[in-house]
Amino acid sequence: MILRARMVVPVTGAPIADGAVVVTGNTITAVGPFAEIRAAHSGDVTDLGERVLMPGLVNAHCHLDYTMMRRAIQPQRSFTEWIGRINALKRSLGSDDYRAAIGRGFSELQRWGTTTVANIESFPEVLNDVPASPLRTWWFLEMIDVRHQIPSEEVSNGMLAFFESCKAQRGGFGLSPHAPYTASGPLYEVVSETAAKLGMPVMTHVAESREEWEMFRHARGELYEFMLRLGRWMQDCHHARTPLKHIFHHSALGANWILAHMNELDDEDLTLLASIPRHERPSIVHCPGSHRYFRHAPFRLAKLLGLRMNICIGTDSLASTHSLSMFDEMRILADGEQWLNPADVVAMATLNGARALNLNAGKIEPGALADLIAIPHDATMRDVHASVIANRQPVAWMMIDGQILAH
Repeated sequence: MILRARMVVPVTGAPIADGAVVVTGNTITAVGPFAEIRAAHSGDVTDLGERVLMPGLVNAHCHLDYTMMRRAIQPQRSFTEWIGRINALKRSLGSDDYRAAIGRGFSELQRWGTTTVANIESFPEVLNDVPASPLRTWWFLEMIDVRHQIPSEEVSNGMLAFFESCKAQRGGFGLSPHAPYTASGPLYEVVSETAAKLGMPVMTHVAESREEWEMFRHARGELYEFMLRLGRWMQDCHHARTPLKHIFHHSALGANWILAHMNELDDEDLTLLASIPRHERPSIVHCPGSHRYFRHAPFRLAKLLGLRMNICIGTDSLASTHSLSMFDEMRILADGEQWLNPADVVAMATLNGARALNLNAGKIEPGALADLIAIPHDATMRDVHASVIANRQPVAWMMIDGQILAH
């Protein structure tokens, strides 16, 4: 199959005017100017017209369980108050609500061009009855042990039982110790060991709020008091470590780790990241809409890019943002960081997320998976990457695994 479009955006190379992509099975086998591709390759031509053909978007951090919570929680005085509100909402919902939420979330992701999503699953028992999604979905099993530390053997057996019961589908599975304030050091240790043995990715929330930073750095603050009232063992907060250092102390942070948020970092944290060999460094997911909702401190993007960290973009959940559109997330990021090259913003929403999942996608080049979308081409904008970021129209054409999805 030959796909022709007004512009092709490979992400790993310069845009191609009047470009074409050859797809064989589920793989991209060639890309270039349409005249050259047509002369060198046989096959049916699908002309996408005056559109931009680009890789599908990769949402590197999402909570589909909470899709029904859009605008259900107004911005709170503190992160801790928001935790109290979302916990109250979760107690009012049942398995059928969460299954419906996941289904609606998949529909919204597809509508806005996401072909791969990394989803934190808080209620794994619902997965056996969730209809298979056409999207590539990584299900990260959320793990929490606030009031008591579960023995490592019990944790390992529970993880293995979960993965054995899940249906095979596009995507994969990973582990997600929730955050340093809800997952104990021993839990991080057993997750680190198990993920290394099984070759699985690990995603965790870390350094999300100033209150979390105060809890671990100074053993004080609103979140510290809240967790103390819940019965959490608090002695691990008395070592004057940052949240990132706390995780580093209890796990083997490596290239299979994905660190969500990373909003509260000090210079010692940056030095710690720099000390990790580049090929072993974890990826970082920034969630611009959620970051704005909570009014977090400025994300240290320039410093992290200076360290050559792999920075991805995610939407987080609809409990802290208003849309599952990665175009919205790209716009929020680009508006707040106007020094950024638009091409780099697009890479964060495609290639970098795929890299975090060790997925050969998020780019248009031979050998990559044929996960593609086509959006309207705005000829009034000189920079095609900027026009991608500016897109506000639902995605009407999508291909995943070499198959065109019907809308």
